Amino acid sequence: MNATSFEGAQGRGEVAAPGRIVLLTTSHRVAPGLLSWPAWQALRAADRVLCADGAHPQLPYLREAGTAVEEAAPSAQELVDACAGGRTVVVVATGEGEPRLTDGLARLAGSGRVSMPELELLPASYDLPGARLLDLVQVMDRIRVECPWSSRQTHKGLAKYGIEEAYELVEAIEEGDRDELREELGDVLLQVVFHARIAEEDPDAPFSIDDVAGGIVAKLIHRHPHVFGDATATTPEEVKAHWLRTKAVEKQRTSVTEGVPLGQPGLALAAKLASRVRTAGLDVPLPKGEGIGYDLLAAAARAEAEGVDPEAALRAAARVYRDAIRAVESAC
Repeated sequence: MNATSFEGAQGRGEVAAPGRIVLLTTSHRVAPGLLSWPAWQALRAADRVLCADGAHPQLPYLREAGTAVEEAAPSAQELVDACAGGRTVVVVATGEGEPRLTDGLARLAGSGRVSMPELELLPASYDLPGARLLDLVQVMDRIRVECPWSSRQTHKGLAKYGIEEAYELVEAIEEGDRDELREELGDVLLQVVFHARIAEEDPDAPFSIDDVAGGIVAKLIHRHPHVFGDATATTPEEVKAHWLRTKAVEKQRTSVTEGVPLGQPGLALAAKLASRVRTAGLDVPLPKGEGIGYDLLAAAARAEAEGVDPEAALRAAARVYRDAIRAVESAC
């Protein structure tokens, strides 16, 4: 409907009551048609329902529910005129939120020359926690298709970035930088979504981000019977015992060394092996040998026994060393 025909349909002479404008916003992250009860009430009570986007995903569901929706993009003045006589007009907002219309209404209200209708912003659907993850999945889908670099990446090619991002996350945690922590968590999350997107294209064994999320949800529920089941755990030690028992049943491992990645940093690897031995109650003496490697192995095992992360301890000492180097450099 063009502006002239819209204006002509309003009867500009009616000024008995200013009426009401309801700007109805929806989230594209919520399935169309799932609207709040106040939103349905407003739609059913409205004299007119307008939407500038004829392809708006909500329109088929509104019409199926018996709500007549006109495709129209009125100006602010035209919308005010449409409310004359006490009428209520609901505007189903597009994805941009109708900034042109809201700015125009603000100018009219600020002029003091117009009897303004009652204005209401009514959210018809709300994002649940984690809803922005859907945006990340959509963005990744598009990048995978349209970006010349991203479209050619493989799991193997991206592996180094996963390691780098994990180290940068650890550094942000140890530095205590909250802004950096938030950014690095996003970078780690990107690696997960990117790999899952690539996995969808595997012709033999494809899986998606939903499969990844579904798998970890099932694992967390199964390994927390004290939260989701009838088991009881009141201390961190009892929780860890539950976790280890459940994991042992799941994995059916023949050795405590199974599942320990050998590619991790040496101190972390040594500490992990020592932890597995201690947790299993095994008596395995440290191997004897000459050289710094065996000295580091013994130091890592001692640190683990004392509840110290040897990697973190060494990084902390290395930062002190770095600061000492800078102090000497600045004095030169």
